Amino acid sequence: MGMQHQFRTLQAWAWSSLALATAGLVACGGSGDGTPTGTLNLAMTDAPACGYDHVYVTVNKIRVHQSTAADGTELLGWRELSIPTQRIDLLSLTNGVLQELGSLPLPVGNYQQLRLLLAENPANPTTANPLANALVLSGSNSEIPLTTPSAQQSGFKLQARFDVQSGQVADMVLDFDACRSIVKAGASGRYNLKPVVAVIPRLTTAIEGFVDPAVASGVVVSTRDPDNNVRATVPNPVTGKFTLAYLPENTSYTVVVAGQNLSTAAITNVPVSLAMGVTRLNTAQTPIVPSVSAMASVAGVVSFSSALLTDARVSASQTLSTGQSVQVASMGVDPVTAEYSLALPLAAAVKAPYVSGSPLVFTTDSMVAGRYNLTGTATGYTTQSTNPVLDLGVAGSTTVKALVLAP
Repeated sequence: MGMQHQFRTLQAWAWSSLALATAGLVACGGSGDGTPTGTLNLAMTDAPACGYDHVYVTVNKIRVHQSTAADGTELLGWRELSIPTQRIDLLSLTNGVLQELGSLPLPVGNYQQLRLLLAENPANPTTANPLANALVLSGSNSEIPLTTPSAQQSGFKLQARFDVQSGQVADMVLDFDACRSIVKAGASGRYNLKPVVAVIPRLTTAIEGFVDPAVASGVVVSTRDPDNNVRATVPNPVTGKFTLAYLPENTSYTVVVAGQNLSTAAITNVPVSLAMGVTRLNTAQTPIVPSVSAMASVAGVVSFSSALLTDARVSASQTLSTGQSVQVASMGVDPVTAEYSLALPLAAAVKAPYVSGSPLVFTTDSMVAGRYNLTGTATGYTTQSTNPVLDLGVAGSTTVKALVLAP
């Protein structure tokens, strides 16, 4: 069947009338007034969520624009795709599984912005009319509403770069990272949704591998694509298999396996190509087995001058002795206090170079154990005046490190 079919949807949505209109446009490569047109096809997939059994979102409109105009409330120049109401459980879309969203005829050109509009949560949810956007904590049966500021009016702004060509289909995927998109608001019991979504081409490429099933439920597998987007997934908890799908061609991906109470494992120089299709790192008989590591924590506040940067993210990474950067953990700050707290392994990372047809051979890297680069990012802020280098304390300790950003 091939990778394209393997990663197709869990359930197709009905688009009969729109599909007929689109088919007519694609057939002639233009609209009724002679303007050349193509088609944008959209689907959604998900990176892993942390500590949740379900994360539901209900997307009812998607808007696209050829500019990066800041004002998403005005409709001049925007093209809109309306979506039949259906709750999507993002956690059913890991390891390359897709949920089709639909197709939209568009004028030929380069598109640089996409807006995601969500349905509103009902005031009095019932079984027949449940929360549109909600999560379920691991081990719980109760749905907690997700607060989605601006999601119903102007929508969430996503950066996109894709071309629509005459008579052709631009096949794109919204890679929704639920783990990085949900932010707990202190002890209030509220959760905010600030979507972290990469708009990527639907390619017939992937990296596949296996981790030890004994640790599969507690690790995240990730890499960074050539545009520096983090691509992540969680292994199957029974088999340990993971898939990082729809990756652009590159000869030197670094695949990272990271989790609590475990040393970080990195596989370097992993090639991805359309000709190869799927790059297989290892087999179920030779799984990746991260060793046990003691942990220590870092915590603090992200700010600029006296202002708290409540939309900031904090990431902890290490640099291997061979030069590759390895992201070990990341989180959004508290949306009220701008506080963060990350638990990180004290043991040095282990690494293995990818060699086609050969087993992975891990060795301990010669980096300084427990040393991290801690960086904060926030919209409109481009530099960090705080030295990012952090040396963790002893096992179980917490190092306080405030991060100061500047425009």
